[in-house]
Amino acid sequence: MTTQKLNFTKQSIEGIAAPKSGRTLVYDEGGKQSVKGLAIQVTAAGTRTFQVYKWAAGKPLRVSLGRYPDLTIEQARRAAAKAIGNIATGTNPNTEKRIERAKAVTLADLLTQYIETRPLKPLTVRDIRHAFNQVCPDWLNKPISRITPAMVRKRHRDHAARSPARANLAMRYLRALFNFAQAQYKNDDDRPIIAVNPVKVLSELKAWHRVDRRRTVINPDELGPWVKAVLNLKNDAHRDYLLFVLMTGCRRNEGMGLMWEDVNLKAKTVTFKDTKNHSDHTLPLPDRIAAMLAQRHEAQAARPPEKQSIFVFADSNGRKLGDMRTTQAAVTQASGVNFCIHDLRRTFATLAESLDVPSYALKRLLNHAAAGDVTSGYLIITTERLREPMEKVCDFVLKSAGLKPSADIIPLHRKSPTQGAAG
Repeated sequence: MTTQKLNFTKQSIEGIAAPKSGRTLVYDEGGKQSVKGLAIQVTAAGTRTFQVYKWAAGKPLRVSLGRYPDLTIEQARRAAAKAIGNIATGTNPNTEKRIERAKAVTLADLLTQYIETRPLKPLTVRDIRHAFNQVCPDWLNKPISRITPAMVRKRHRDHAARSPARANLAMRYLRALFNFAQAQYKNDDDRPIIAVNPVKVLSELKAWHRVDRRRTVINPDELGPWVKAVLNLKNDAHRDYLLFVLMTGCRRNEGMGLMWEDVNLKAKTVTFKDTKNHSDHTLPLPDRIAAMLAQRHEAQAARPPEKQSIFVFADSNGRKLGDMRTTQAAVTQASGVNFCIHDLRRTFATLAESLDVPSYALKRLLNHAAAGDVTSGYLIITTERLREPMEKVCDFVLKSAGLKPSADIIPLHRKSPTQGAAG
């Protein structure tokens, strides 16, 4: 970077030649109105920016004031004099600007930064946006520095009248965003510019709403009517999807997003890609489900090319499944069993446990993280090791629905006193 000295006038500034590369720095010197430390930087593109260069605390400090001609020479000299005065009293203008920018960041801006920075699942991103749009949509365009503990406390309490769980969830997401802001925006001494996380007030006042975890399952005596109602569905994609979730224990969206490239019909396995715990998860398929998927694959292959799909459970137009509330209502009406999709995963887990599937195998089936469990880190449970537990659960469901005969009961006869031991 080359440096020059010049009395700043409109003519002299516009006469500074742009360098072929790099930057040229020209200081304001030689005139009665000159301000020592004021300079203008000229880039190869011809951009001219007023700046202040001063030494502070033994280090060079550069403060950008604005571009010429948006900022006039007179305005630049006044701004430079103010900045130099602040530096002389120990105030760093750059820090002040950074603080002002941080305090002006809106909740919507912070959310965008958070989403771009964190490795979040699309479903999580959608849920965060939905929670804020439900609970505090009027805060999205508000600077985060103006969201106070009192506001958080009142909104959390008011929304609980509609949904305590949703009020809790929105505030937990808000707490995460403020934690992110505190790490993202800091002073020169590494202290957070956003000093207070307003959501902490809910913990301090013990104001979080108690929401009992849903524990509903389809009971063994309900499996028969439920399976029969599902089998009678006219929508084959919905029918097969519901049976698949029940008999594999997969998560709702893992089943809906399952693609044919992740199904190995020959090996009878399925792989759920990039799951909730950020890993791929391969499971064996029970014989009944493998046969069902083979039939689906054959039926889809017979469709016209424009209606074929990459998704296993696609609608008649090849689109991934979406809203199933109408189907759920129809199954409930026909069977008398009220359920949600996640109940099927809970039912799978409950059946597996009741059939004495070992706990570590069950964790592996459900793809639950084993954080803090040292023993699990030593166990290598292969996909084939899980095939027998999967078949056990599937057999129980089929027998409960009368689709597979129960095991034969062999009568035990007591020996008569006259009978002796064989041999």
